[in-house]
Amino acid sequence: MTTYRTVSVNGLDIFYREAGSPDAPTILLLHGFPTSSHMFRNLIPALADRFHLVAPDYPGFGNSSMPMVTEFDYTFDRLAQVMENFIEAIGLKRYSLYVMDYGAPIGYRIAVRYPQRVEALIVQNGNAYEEGLREFWEPLKAYWQNRTPENADKLRQLLTLDATKWQYTHGVKNLESISPDNWNIDQPLLDRPGNQDIQLALFYSYGSNPPLYPQWQEYFRQYQPPTLVVWGENDPIFPSQGAYPYKRDLPNLEFHLLDTGHFALEEEGEAIASYIKRFLETHK
Repeated sequence: MTTYRTVSVNGLDIFYREAGSPDAPTILLLHGFPTSSHMFRNLIPALADRFHLVAPDYPGFGNSSMPMVTEFDYTFDRLAQVMENFIEAIGLKRYSLYVMDYGAPIGYRIAVRYPQRVEALIVQNGNAYEEGLREFWEPLKAYWQNRTPENADKLRQLLTLDATKWQYTHGVKNLESISPDNWNIDQPLLDRPGNQDIQLALFYSYGSNPPLYPQWQEYFRQYQPPTLVVWGENDPIFPSQGAYPYKRDLPNLEFHLLDTGHFALEEEGEAIASYIKRFLETHK
């Protein structure tokens, strides 16, 4: 059974989903944009018979606190710090990291700081290589270089209902397999007063991630964490060109490209759960 909990971290209410025995191996599930732990709603019960699952919502996302940009520094450094403190608050000692989209720069910051705690990596459309930042990222790169209102306005289209729906539906095999609950849950949260400013701050802060790629890659090379790549191949945001370079630094990884889009769990959740079970059982 999945439980729905909230813990106080740095004065913020951090919501998280939890299932499985705390005595079982833990998987910490780190969500992407513009969603929340809701993206793991089906994966969690599929794995809870063998694993302890924990899926938090970041500040400004899902059911966690949403301080305004004047009250909280919405950067990836800060989100990673809050997640570190969340891990401490609920007493996790060792865990596998499932990283997707925004979860990758948050999770890799934590992994670099605490490599001894990370038992394995599960990478689903989460970037750590320059090769993965292609055409989609050009307007964001312009914003990183010149944080003007004009460049910000060009990014506001990414916060619309059409854009949220596109993230869930582009590149999928069967549109009828994708629940509209996804965008009907995510979009009202994006539309909360002040949330656009939060997302624009994080769009800008994403520019702090590529300079850290060499550090993350060195972590891969030095520690060789057992790594499972399960990547939606038809994703224009994090295309498969960003998946292949993991093989350079992690020669023993398990690698699967799936014929679906950005939110691969929506269409390939059963396959991903099966891959995770087999992979983590092999790497106990």
